[in-house]
Amino acid sequence: MTATKKTILITGASAGFGKATAELFAANGWNLIITGRRKVRLELLERQLREKFGVNVLSLAFDVRNAADVKTVFGNLPAEWNSIDVLVNNAGLAAGLAPIQEGTIDDWEQMIDTNVKGLLYVTRAVAPLMQSRRQGHIVNIGSIAGKEVYANGNVYCATKHAVDALTKAMRIDLLPHHIKVTQIAPGMAETEFSLVRFKGDEHRAKAVYTGIQPLTAEDIAETIFWVVNRPAHVNINDMVIMPAAQASSTNVNRHQ
Repeated sequence: MTATKKTILITGASAGFGKATAELFAANGWNLIITGRRKVRLELLERQLREKFGVNVLSLAFDVRNAADVKTVFGNLPAEWNSIDVLVNNAGLAAGLAPIQEGTIDDWEQMIDTNVKGLLYVTRAVAPLMQSRRQGHIVNIGSIAGKEVYANGNVYCATKHAVDALTKAMRIDLLPHHIKVTQIAPGMAETEFSLVRFKGDEHRAKAVYTGIQPLTAEDIAETIFWVVNRPAHVNINDMVIMPAAQASSTNVNRHQ
């Protein structure tokens, strides 16, 4: 590895925000640790980034929901990868869209385990590495659903409200160690998000974005890149980013 290059760790890097962020940072010369559950996708992305941008890439296939796996993976990082400058806690999902009295418990468990516990497990593993160097930046990917609630969003909204609270708490806890903490809270963005929420139903997923121009994964990647490249004395605590056609979780101007 080239010691002078910075290193970014991105969870959920095989698609969406994570993949776009990996591509943008690689294009700007950063070394990358990319993680996710889909090993084939990760290895393909690793190869593409190495060949196209000439950066060092380490892909790690595991599920952030598994505390033991997270501990093992980060406890056995090669020494040259221990200097992580930026952590992007991006892994997350919505599962289902039902009123609370009709919700699927398996969906609830999946969202809580990924969006909250997974973020905690990875942060617990990586923050001490930053603390030992007295520098670092953690970016948590939240949502407008962490600022407001909407019908049938119940548990997903609760998990993103937890991310909002954890980001604030992490910033306080890590302040003495010179570690910045930022939350990026996007509104409607067309990635695999709705396809996952509706369990592969392409028609329902596409309908979410009918009549508007939603955010793209690249929009969020560019926001993350800007945030982590502020001067050392500047921290962006929290940023809500919405498509121009969306004013709140439920106020959307379609067919503009």
